[in-house]
Amino acid sequence: MAITAAQVKELRQATGVGMMECKKALQESDGDMDKAVVWLRERGLARAAKKAGRTAAEGIVIFRISETGREAAILELNCETDFSAKNSAFLDFADKAISLALSHKTDSIDTLKAIDCDGIPLGDALAGLISKVGENMTLRRVRYLSVEQGLISGYSHMGGKIGVLVALSGDITEQLPAVGADLAMHVAACSPKYHQRDEVQADELEQEKEIARVRLREQGKPEEIIEKALMGQVNKFYSDVCFLEQPFVKEPKQSVTQFVQQSGVKAKPTGFVRYQLGEGIEVREENFAEEVAAQLKQ
Repeated sequence: MAITAAQVKELRQATGVGMMECKKALQESDGDMDKAVVWLRERGLARAAKKAGRTAAEGIVIFRISETGREAAILELNCETDFSAKNSAFLDFADKAISLALSHKTDSIDTLKAIDCDGIPLGDALAGLISKVGENMTLRRVRYLSVEQGLISGYSHMGGKIGVLVALSGDITEQLPAVGADLAMHVAACSPKYHQRDEVQADELEQEKEIARVRLREQGKPEEIIEKALMGQVNKFYSDVCFLEQPFVKEPKQSVTQFVQQSGVKAKPTGFVRYQLGEGIEVREENFAEEVAAQLKQ
C-alpha cells in the first residue's frame, strides 16, 4: 500500500527513528502504526513509542505546593505563541488557576473551570482572556497530589516546559527535601512511564517478551536459551519504564530505590506526576512534511 508523508511523520515523532526506516516499517506493516512500532523495536531501531511526545505547543506547565508541603497541584495551560506564553495576563491567569486547583484539590479540568474566580467561573475568565489577547488558549490538564505524612517536591525545567511533582511518604528529616529535589529532577530527565512494575499491564509485558524473543531468535539463540534469557530482558524493560527501578540519573549504578535507601531518609517515593508542555498535541510542521514527501519519492 502507499505510505503517506503524514504516516511517516507520525511514526518518526513516536519513535525518534529516521524517515526511511519509518517508511520501511510502515510498508512491512501495511500502514499499521502499532505494528510498525513493534517492527522497529524488534530490529533494535526504537526502544519504545513516545506517542508523539516530541510534538510541541506553547504555554506553561505550572505547579504549586502547599505551605505544609503535603499537598500540591500541577496544570498545563496552552496558547498558540511563545509571545503570549510570556504575556503578564497569561501568567497571571495561570497563577490564579493553579491556586484554585490546589485549594479545591481537583483533578478535573471541568471542575476547575467551574470554580469562582473574581466573581465569575474560571472558564469564563479564560474566555475573556482569549478575547483580550486574540489567541486560542486551553486549560489542558490538572492533577492534585497529597501525602498524609511526608512531603511533595517539585521541579520546573526550561521555564515551565516540563513540570514534575514527586510524593515522598514517611518521616520528615533534614535530608528529605534534598532527596525529593533530586528525585523530581530525575523524573524530569528520565520520564518514567510507571511508578512500579505492578502497574504495567499484562498485554504490554507480553508484547515486550515477544519483541525480546524475536531479537534473540535473529541472533541465532536456541529456544531453550531464549526462554531463560527472557527474565533478564523483562527486568531491563522494567528498569526503563518504572520510576523505582530506573538507574538514578546522578548515579546510574544505583536504582532510584537504592538511592533513596542509601540516602538515610525514613520515607519512600509513593507517586509522581510529570507534565511536558505540548506532549501529544499535533502541531503543523509544513517544512517537515515537505521533507518527508521528498524522501518518499526516492
